[in-house]
Amino acid sequence: DKEVRAIFLRLFAQLFQGYRSCLQLIRIHAEPVIHFHKAAFLGQRGLIENDFLTKVLNGMAFAGFVSERGPPFRTCDLFDELVAFEVERIKAEEGNPPKIIKHVRELAEQLFKNENPNPHIAFQKVPRPTEGSHLRVHILPFPRINEGRVQELLQEGLARSQGAPPATRGDKKCVVPAGPPVGTFICS
Repeated sequence: DKEVRAIFLRLFAQLFQGYRSCLQLIRIHAEPVIHFHKAAFLGQRGLIENDFLTKVLNGMAFAGFVSERGPPFRTCDLFDELVAFEVERIKAEEGNPPKIIKHVRELAEQLFKNENPNPHIAFQKVPRPTEGSHLRVHILPFPRINEGRVQELLQEGLARSQGAPPATRGDKKCVVPAGPPVGTFICS
């Protein structure tokens, strides 16, 4: 699963490399409005006649991509790093399948680590019920809930959580790296 995602991540990084140099921030307040210069992007990459890329850039998914990833100050991720810093590596690996596979596996490992930041935490699996377990007649009814005790537990939890720092990890926002300009990519 992660390797397939890594292949697509690498493909889109190659396809959209240099897109940040064709973004123009029109308005910042109240919400950022960003314009993407499609003609400049296609022209500088020598892909004006490429029907596939033209259709991709005209699609709603790409418009959403620009509005989501266009702001210059936001949380960065693996895609941003690929587009900004790995362009030369991706170019150098063209035509060398073992290197491409190695890079895909590295990306897959990074995707896995991003989704499982604490690998040492073990999750207990719930065992499957045995055959015929649904036919048992000695199933006890669900116990009645003591409303007073529930309120006490809620109050205790609220009292503890007010003094404690938040348990969730906040994403750090940073300036998105622009990467090399589009003019450095000439595609065939």
